[in-house]
Amino acid sequence: MSTLDLLRANLLSPIVLAFALGLAARLLRSELRLPTALYSSLAIYLLLALGLKGGHELGHVGWATIAKPAAVTILLGCITPLTAYFALRRLGRFSTADAAGIAAHYGSVSAVTFIAAQQFVGAMGGTSEAFMPTLLALLESPGIHIALALGLLTKVRATEPAVEGPTVRLEADGGEAAALGGGPGPQSVPPSLLHALHEVFTGRTMVLLAGGLVVGWLMGDRGWGQVQPFFDSGFKGVLMIFLLEMGMLAAERLGDLRRVGPFLLAFGTVAPLVHGLLGVWLGSLAGLTAGGATVLGAMAASASYIAAPPAVRTTLPEANPTYSLALALGITFPFNVVIGIPLYWRFASFLGGR
Repeated sequence: MSTLDLLRANLLSPIVLAFALGLAARLLRSELRLPTALYSSLAIYLLLALGLKGGHELGHVGWATIAKPAAVTILLGCITPLTAYFALRRLGRFSTADAAGIAAHYGSVSAVTFIAAQQFVGAMGGTSEAFMPTLLALLESPGIHIALALGLLTKVRATEPAVEGPTVRLEADGGEAAALGGGPGPQSVPPSLLHALHEVFTGRTMVLLAGGLVVGWLMGDRGWGQVQPFFDSGFKGVLMIFLLEMGMLAAERLGDLRRVGPFLLAFGTVAPLVHGLLGVWLGSLAGLTAGGATVLGAMAASASYIAAPPAVRTTLPEANPTYSLALALGITFPFNVVIGIPLYWRFASFLGGR
């Protein structure tokens, strides 16, 4: 199948079509809205289902089998925030706080992108390793910690030369005005890193993924058989409704994208492409199948918009959240779902994954 055929098949998949419907509904100013409680419930269902299924399958796999994939996953969790941070600081000339804040989002992972990659691999007739949800949990937090550490290390310095950044001023979420520019003055007091770590490890995503893995592993085949009809059969339908809401959220960020400048627009596609191809290559070296390498590449290419925002807000409150959320939801997520994942699959197939 050619790359064009892959793109066509992906564009006509239920996931992408649901996302496009949500995007169109918001652009047409439709009255369509999903209740906040329903959106939260769908997210809880999807994350817990991922954890349970991954934990159940993990019970059938030896720990030695996941050693190499886990090692390259943690390596990716260290590389992605570092490359994102230094690209934003050196090339984009963003302030320390904004560069670290964006890097934290790109160092973490989007569970929805992970699910979309799995669905695409299955539609192409491929399979990914059953322990991939374990790798998802491993990749969830290292990138956030590294990016926030970079920001905090600069904040504790007595002085820091101002970095000339973009002149655009955006209205951040919550009505707080935020502007790019120099780093904080010498009187700024960095918030507690321990508090930020607590936010990450006790956040909804981490609790449901890691907790679900443990529960799925402990309950075994008998326990999984009792809940499988609920968490397995309805998974794709719930995912479509969730992607409908994601399309509407992405449409809300399109206005912000017109104001962030060409550099961030390019960063939102180039960074995930580089990270995604790197993830595929490392996954192939670790012995993953073409499907597994594709999913790992999509994970590395994704940007978090659930776990990262509260951690960044706690540790680097002066970072402008509009940049991170506009990039993650408005550029990187659609890019990966529509274009990136088929390209990662093609590259993984080229590398000769099993």
